[in-house]
Amino acid sequence: MKPEIRDARIEDMPEVLELIKELAAFENEPDAVITTVETLEKEGFGENPLFHVFVAEVNGKIEGMALVYYRFSTWKGRTLHLEDLIVREEMRGTGIGNALYRKVIAYAKEQGLKRVEWVVLDWNKHAIDFYERSGANILKDWYTVQMDENGITKFVATNS
Repeated sequence: MKPEIRDARIEDMPEVLELIKELAAFENEPDAVITTVETLEKEGFGENPLFHVFVAEVNGKIEGMALVYYRFSTWKGRTLHLEDLIVREEMRGTGIGNALYRKVIAYAKEQGLKRVEWVVLDWNKHAIDFYERSGANILKDWYTVQMDENGITKFVATNS
């Protein structure tokens, strides 16, 4: 069973959202997803899309996806950020994740980019081992920093 890796189409967004929710559940955050199909359609398609999605299709069903977008590094220039690489639980271990990963790295090469970056949870040993085997560097001396909507609101209110 070899998956077909292709660019996502707007009509794939309901299945893409299903996969995003499956990842949230895997990461113990089942209620964290507030993105909608409409948001994915609006922000991912049209004149200035904010992201690009590759999907892995097997027998007409989307079984995995990888969502990427451009970032800018003051040191490297344009880079690619891999936001999520997701494979349906029942399809893990079939090579779909590897095929999507290869597509993302090849896409970065085709675009002439100097770096691809992503984050991985420290408890996801399977993914960490996979990334290390592929030649990726796990930067253990950096912290991911985020401010959620509530934090943004509080910050603006106290610093205006």
